Amino acid sequence: MFISSAFAQTAPAAAAGGDMMSSLTGMLPLVLMFVVLYFVMIRPQMKKQKEHRAMIEALAKGDEVATAGGLLGKVTKLGEAYLTLELAPGVEVQLQRSAIVQVLPKGAINSAK
Repeated sequence: MFISSAFAQTAPAAAAGGDMMSSLTGMLPLVLMFVVLYFVMIRPQMKKQKEHRAMIEALAKGDEVATAGGLLGKVTKLGEAYLTLELAPGVEVQLQRSAIVQVLPKGAINSAK
């Protein structure tokens, strides 16, 4: 009884070489899912962040912009992390640079009024 138990326990260990291939095959769908996730979700998001960062760094005085809160205005002062936006003549607000979501074409604000 004890000998047959010991023999039965060593038998699967001898076949471990063939079992390795089936475990790799079992992990293949998981690996493929992560590859597809990278190309469908992660890579486009990184590209979008890179474009937004370039747009924020390229801001200049006089640019007309739209903010994340929906405000439209003209950039009057630029700082490292903040900028001043003129919403209407004599009305200025200070915003974080990251709040800018779009640089508008010149004259877009006048046509929006």
